[in-house]
Amino acid sequence: MTSELIDPPDVDPADVEPALHDDEPHGEGLRSRLNWLRAGVLGANDGIVSTAGVVVGVAGATTDRTAIMVAGVAALVAGALSMAAGEYVSVSTQRDSEQALLAKERRELAEEPEEELAELAQIYVDKGLSPELAQQVAVELTAHDALGAHAEAELGIDPDELTSAWQAAWASMVAFTVGALLPLLTILLVVADLRVPITMVSVAVALALTGWTSARLGYGPPGRAVLRNVGGGVFAMVVTFLVGSALGTTIG
Repeated sequence: MTSELIDPPDVDPADVEPALHDDEPHGEGLRSRLNWLRAGVLGANDGIVSTAGVVVGVAGATTDRTAIMVAGVAALVAGALSMAAGEYVSVSTQRDSEQALLAKERRELAEEPEEELAELAQIYVDKGLSPELAQQVAVELTAHDALGAHAEAELGIDPDELTSAWQAAWASMVAFTVGALLPLLTILLVVADLRVPITMVSVAVALALTGWTSARLGYGPPGRAVLRNVGGGVFAMVVTFLVGSALGTTIG
């Protein structure tokens, strides 16, 4: 399949106002904010699914509200702390790597400025600019912010947007806890005969919401994301309920 070449419009860019679309936001830190929002939605989603699986599974084995509450609270606390610890380790490792790469780039810019400038210009040539324009762009960006220009072009890193490991850990823990509270409170507050079906329905609705939100944040098709999210969550609850029922019957 060949790509069609489109000639650029014959206008002076200086005479045209940049287009601002409501569904295409721009601004500093946009990618970071979207990543935080997406991480929060996914953390809440994990809290909903994992805790719902535990409480529904226990409810399949026993109608004892205390046993269900203990299992649910334990799942919430363990899951929230696990999410926080995992996010902290993951982001810390990523941040350490990014800082090491930035330190290397600073050293190269100080020791080999000409070679770094040529490398930056070649990157823009590879992206489609003419050698003359690429050289001009490299010179001007280096004069403006050498480290920022090289880090973005060579490493895909913004030195001003390194994620905080502690903030990531707290955000994941809070998101997981908020998500986990829905199935836990639902199954505890509903009468025994209806607690499992009502919990499953409420969880399915919540998963539809998180699936739709994550799709919108990622500019993807919401219908497919909702089906995947709800289908996976319902499957997990059905399986854990059947396992709990089998174990409750056998042990009881």
